[in-house]
Amino acid sequence: MIVYNPKDWIHSVISFHRSETIKKLYPFLILMALYSWAIAYIEMEYLKISSQSWLRNIPTMHSLLGFVLSILLVFRTNTAYDRWWEGRKLWGQLTNNSRNLALRIESLLPITDHVNRSFFRKSIPLFASTLREHLQSNQTRFMLDEIDHPEFRGLDENKHGPNQVSSMIFKRTNELYKTGIITGDQLIILNGELLSFTDICGACERIKNTPIPFTYTSFIKKFISVYVLTLPYGFVFSLGYFVIPAAVFTFYVLTSLELIAEEIEDPFGSDSNDLPLGKITENIRKHVGEILH
Repeated sequence: MIVYNPKDWIHSVISFHRSETIKKLYPFLILMALYSWAIAYIEMEYLKISSQSWLRNIPTMHSLLGFVLSILLVFRTNTAYDRWWEGRKLWGQLTNNSRNLALRIESLLPITDHVNRSFFRKSIPLFASTLREHLQSNQTRFMLDEIDHPEFRGLDENKHGPNQVSSMIFKRTNELYKTGIITGDQLIILNGELLSFTDICGACERIKNTPIPFTYTSFIKKFISVYVLTLPYGFVFSLGYFVIPAAVFTFYVLTSLELIAEEIEDPFGSDSNDLPLGKITENIRKHVGEILH
């Protein structure tokens, strides 16, 4: 995720050379400029269309459809941002729940119980790192500095990683209850935090595995393409060759909005504007380690 100062207008305006949309659209902007120049040249220099031509009425169509297109793009961008913000809230909730679980374990386990403290100190951050890898690559890899427990060696990378870690934590918590280390009331308190891990995982999977309906995104792309490609035909009469930068700029604005929506609708990827899952996971590992020292 890009960290920046939202009050720095100058930096935001002049940072075109690092803009991802510019990099992706650069060849298409060149093609759009050549296309607009060809249409302007043919209509003005070759065909010399009269002032009574029906082509002069095309801007009226753009005025009518521009309002509809703006509504569609606003809805598209807001929907994508809602997915991004919901993902951020879920990982913020995972951070808080990991701390709360570590605090409860710290207060319930005896200070001399190094085995169980070590287990929870490793397994709680392991859920966050496994969930991150599950969302980003659909594969789970378990990387620990030290493997002190046989449960970690039995994890299957071909299965659902977060479920395996949750099951492992549930089993160890139930063993604490059976051996009398924690009471039934304390088990109920821990159970709520443990269940929240699975709830967060399911909510993240819902965002990851349910993209915007294809029909909707396909229609917007077609609408933008037709709208932009027909711009030079009518506006060349009022703008002349200035229609070239005008059409290119319009193409850039409309397609950039769609590209931004495509990028943030999956907040768990590796794009520059996606959530910093690696940093969040590292913070969870650090904070849990400080609590269960």
